[in-house]
Amino acid sequence: MPQGAFVHFVPDASGSAFPGMFEEIIAAMHVLLFDIDGTLMNAGRAGQAAMEAALLDHFGVARQTDAIPMAGRTDFAITRDLLAHHDLRLDEWQRGRFLSSYFQRLPHHLANSDSMLLPGVTSLLELLTAREDIALGLLTGNFAEGARLKLERFALTHHFTFGSYGDHHASRDDVAREALRQVRDRHADVPIDRIWIIGDTPADIQCARAIGAKVLAVATGVFTVADLAPHQPDVLRSTLADPETWHQTLWPR
Repeated sequence: MPQGAFVHFVPDASGSAFPGMFEEIIAAMHVLLFDIDGTLMNAGRAGQAAMEAALLDHFGVARQTDAIPMAGRTDFAITRDLLAHHDLRLDEWQRGRFLSSYFQRLPHHLANSDSMLLPGVTSLLELLTAREDIALGLLTGNFAEGARLKLERFALTHHFTFGSYGDHHASRDDVAREALRQVRDRHADVPIDRIWIIGDTPADIQCARAIGAKVLAVATGVFTVADLAPHQPDVLRSTLADPETWHQTLWPR
């Protein structure tokens, strides 16, 4: 029997319970929702470069997109502001063509940038995936297709069973609310204090608070420990390195 489980004896027809008939109830699960950029990986400006290439290809826009803030935001909001910045008003068909061009270019830019996995990520995901009492999902501002391509770059896709993405929401809080609905569909009995968001920006901390979840903030993106500390995450780490030494203290069996 797994550590942390307990036995519930099922009564027979007479109402008596005995060891010959029982159900094993596993202790309450933890659900961990991971951000991607700055948390699992550094994409090395690949996303920004792919968007700039799509702008050049479709609209002849050669200016860089550095004026558009990106950290912690959804791709829906970034794309909206990017197009407005260049005074581009697209109908749905044109916007779809632009995004298709972005997705086509993203693998090339990921492969030819200095993109890399961040410290401890591989070990942590392997440890967590091996546990039956933990479910892993994504809570990211990436478009769903962009998230898939980034995860495939480092063979991480198989670790995650579901995700909430930035295709339709300008606010990361709304992405978190969608993630919570998905958690409730899959693991209805998981208490809210066993749902964790892992991310690298103040927006990750804020969206966790919006749904009442806990949050582990990690300073592997553009925000330092000093930047993140005032936002009062439940746990603040400089990296996810050496997970063998700490992950079970946060998510005990």
